[in-house]
Amino acid sequence: MQVMNVLLTQQSPAEHWGKADVTYEGQNSVIHLNGADPLRQVQMAARKIRSQGISQVQLEGELWTVDLQWVFAQGFASAKPGYQVGWCGDDAEKQLLEHRLVAATFARKLINDTPEELSPVKLAQQAAQWLTDIGGNNVSYSIIEGQELLEKKWVGIHAVGRGSERPPALLELDFNPIGEGAPVDVALVGKGITFDSGGYSLKSSEGMLTMKCDMGGAATVTAALGLAMKTGLNKRVKLYLCCAENLVSGHAFKLGDILTYKNGTTVEIVNTDAEGRLVLADGLQAASESGAKLIIDAATLTGAAVMAVSNQYNAIFSPQAETIKLAQESAAAVSENVWPLPLDPWHKDTCPSAYADTANSRPVKGGGAGGASNAAGFLWRFVSPEANWLHIDLAAAFENNASALWGAGATAHGVLTVAELLKR
Repeated sequence: MQVMNVLLTQQSPAEHWGKADVTYEGQNSVIHLNGADPLRQVQMAARKIRSQGISQVQLEGELWTVDLQWVFAQGFASAKPGYQVGWCGDDAEKQLLEHRLVAATFARKLINDTPEELSPVKLAQQAAQWLTDIGGNNVSYSIIEGQELLEKKWVGIHAVGRGSERPPALLELDFNPIGEGAPVDVALVGKGITFDSGGYSLKSSEGMLTMKCDMGGAATVTAALGLAMKTGLNKRVKLYLCCAENLVSGHAFKLGDILTYKNGTTVEIVNTDAEGRLVLADGLQAASESGAKLIIDAATLTGAAVMAVSNQYNAIFSPQAETIKLAQESAAAVSENVWPLPLDPWHKDTCPSAYADTANSRPVKGGGAGGASNAAGFLWRFVSPEANWLHIDLAAAFENNASALWGAGATAHGVLTVAELLKR
């Protein structure tokens, strides 16, 4: 198969091309930068080139920066394998881009896998194996599954996953390149719902169709840790993946149930489709127990975040202004998009219950107004007050249908931001 060369130019196309921003001549395609937003323009151009049936390209020329090459690759990617982007630049730039590609491809593969292929335990196992292959003896882990979760008081993961024949699981992974007794610098927590039917608060068929992506948070933080390790991370990091299938059965958790968490917080279930925060509550408590200075969780948590920031940004929340600033700086450094949404102490109390300390949502469709902030407020109850905490609601992690910027499926948007946060 012939490889198409892709060049960048700041010159306008020849008159016969009209206002086209991509032109073709033989085995060359040329992207004509117009100066407005080169990153967005290049990603959109990559989609146009890919839509021509072109599957192999070689980037050529001096105008290709690392960021421009990366967004081109993001636009060129598809859920189906068989495409290839050849990098340009010096060896260090090519190696960095290849490390990014390996991590993003791993995340995409996990998210795009069918729910039948990826059970909760398999998700935990695949994440642990991939990171062990990268980190070798610096990585150790355990997988707690099924009834053992209850014995260790991880009641949220157990409750959400008990309706499935395939057991829920919590992956606890430790990357420690420093040595015995080293403090934990960062703890990562990922939502790993391998399929979300909504439980007894059943989703529509259309709403259920893409719910294989509901473990996007787990894939994002795992890929980010692997990328950081590949690029020289030298600090101790713990990873917690909260994995379950949210299905309907005679054993499934029900509306009106009350969960008593390890920290004593009681939670009334008013919506079984607000399950992500229930499993993350366990992961955040485990992360808090690690003594980590910074806790980062990532989750495809709320439709409210998508409504607020669209699927072009990931929404971020933190009680600490300096943590929000750090997240914004990290995202900007790798040309990803984040946007902060409100989180105040009173958000902890926006889901009241007459029977428990809090409900897991509001008993209205979509959780009501301010749903993304209300979910963040719920999670805050389970974070150590001594830790800095960043919550990422991954509004940009998945595309239901192909768009001008992305192919259908997982985007891996957010992996670079978390990896950059780990380096700082």
